[in-house]
Amino acid sequence: MFTVDWHDLFAVDTSLMELVIRGTIIYLSLFVLLRVVLRRESGAVGVTYLLVIVLLAEAAQNGMTGSYNSIPEGIVLVMTIVFWAFVLDWLGYRVPRIQRFVHPKPLPLVKDGELLRNKMRRELITEDELMNQLRLQGLSGLSEVKEAYMESNGRISIIEYDAPAHRAPERPPA
Repeated sequence: MFTVDWHDLFAVDTSLMELVIRGTIIYLSLFVLLRVVLRRESGAVGVTYLLVIVLLAEAAQNGMTGSYNSIPEGIVLVMTIVFWAFVLDWLGYRVPRIQRFVHPKPLPLVKDGELLRNKMRRELITEDELMNQLRLQGLSGLSEVKEAYMESNGRISIIEYDAPAHRAPERPPA
């Protein structure tokens, strides 16, 4: 019950390069899937960080519970995932072509109070969902919206028309 097989704990049974390749393929495949297919589902957490959290949890869990045969195998997989998260962020910052994929431009959904239905269809956003977002931001309808965008993190940002300056009514002289 209290004995530890130190050899099994640290012995590497799988090629470390195989783990790096597996981690790379899974990370990049999931990144593309989340970026292309599930853009609006990621919410406030960026896709890169969401992916890192999920994969790190899985990799660490496998390393801790023995699904891998050793701790070094789990550490190599975790390091591979963190490496690719850093590289994609770095490339997204430095290389314009990659930046457009890693951090895409906001997608316009409303322009001058008019729905851009073709853009909404692209992201599978219904009018009801968009109106829900308007209400959550304290707006009652499209007539108050100058522009609305689907941001790269999946959130919808809304730019209102400038509200007319409101002044308190003047009091009649007493």
